[in-house]
Amino acid sequence: MRHMHLRRSASLALAVTALLSPATAATAVARPQTAPSSAAATTAAPDREVVAGLERYAHRLRGAQPGGSGADLEAFGKATRGASIVGLGEVSHGSGDIFALKDRLLRHLVTREGFSAFAMEINWSAAARLDAYVRTGEGDLRQIMRDEFQDAYGLDDTEEYLRLFGWVREHNRTSAHQVRIVGLDFSDVDPEQYDGILAWAGKNTPALVPELRERYAALRALRGGVADRLAAYGSLPLAERKKIAEDAGAAYRLLEGAGERDARVLQDARVVSQMATSNAFDSDDPAQALAANRYRDRTMAENAVWWQRNTGGRVVVSAHDGHISYDTALPHVYPVTMGADLRELVGKEYLAVGTTAYGGAYRARTATNGVGSFPFGPAAPGSNEYVLDQVRHRDFYVDLREARRDPALAGWLDTARPTFVIPGRYPYRTAWPLALGRGYDIVMHLHDVRASVPVARP
Repeated sequence: MRHMHLRRSASLALAVTALLSPATAATAVARPQTAPSSAAATTAAPDREVVAGLERYAHRLRGAQPGGSGADLEAFGKATRGASIVGLGEVSHGSGDIFALKDRLLRHLVTREGFSAFAMEINWSAAARLDAYVRTGEGDLRQIMRDEFQDAYGLDDTEEYLRLFGWVREHNRTSAHQVRIVGLDFSDVDPEQYDGILAWAGKNTPALVPELRERYAALRALRGGVADRLAAYGSLPLAERKKIAEDAGAAYRLLEGAGERDARVLQDARVVSQMATSNAFDSDDPAQALAANRYRDRTMAENAVWWQRNTGGRVVVSAHDGHISYDTALPHVYPVTMGADLRELVGKEYLAVGTTAYGGAYRARTATNGVGSFPFGPAAPGSNEYVLDQVRHRDFYVDLREARRDPALAGWLDTARPTFVIPGRYPYRTAWPLALGRGYDIVMHLHDVRASVPVARP
């Protein structure tokens, strides 16, 4: 959950990494959590029953780092069968062990379960460049990440993701079973995306080109890299942004109604319209800000489903826990989640896998737009993570669909308790009420997570 609709002075909502609305930010500053006292740490009787129940269903996880035996993931792979879209959550946008775990799970799902796409909470056009790299080796991976992972997406410019993309490239180089990189988000559109649309139209429907150029003129005039374009767009008056949205929508409809059509070109044009529509919300109006966040989750879900239906492949969706879950931990900010939309769109073919951690560290953007590493936890008594961490395994996963059959667990799973849902901006509150059984199908629990590592460059 890297974006929030705050005031345009904060580079519009699309470029902001806070997790909270202005109305709650003043009361949501993170407070240091102290370790529980020995008295408080004593497990209450109801919790002992829950822990015993969880242990009956827990599968030990040998660790987060990829490589080595995948025997401990056999039950996880089996649990994903029947799902065409599997959401892999992250408790924060800045914990390296969570990114490493996603890498490990992706490798297993690709090599053992036949998944063929990694769809991320990044811009559609950024993913297109990464996809070209993993398919052909075109470009320098570090430079692509540096170019595309800016502003709110800067937290993805990590060694962990560098390793993940590198593995996908090597897999594609040696395997007939190709894996694609997909972007779910639409905060920014690379100029190459407009060029591609116009080039296709020039070859197939040349009569449309003059109007398409006119409709895209204001967007194509935005210069610089991702951060520069986001800042320039956010500084435009609302009336101008609304006009741009009208033009982008008209361009999409023009292509949709053409005699010659191409599914990928139409999707490229749809994403441009999504970006422009999102920027046309009035971020100074709380109701509009809420509607913008609602629009974003719905649209990311639709983009994932578009890819799955147009390719027929199984898709791993990678995003914040707050997006992949069925239930929202912050209804006053994100009223309906991407996970809820995916369940509506594809039914039980969507599987939500959340991540939890007892404590550790994460990277986040600061109020001065810098990036720092910050501690969180240990989980407080009464929280979901506090109970999970009493299971005998240091790291483990639980299929909550099976676990809820246990009378000792059903009520616990359906009760909202403090749960780490960590924002991309510091300082902000890190724990919010969530019922694990209503949020996820599977939970992956790590005892301790380290902050992510920025990509090393000369």
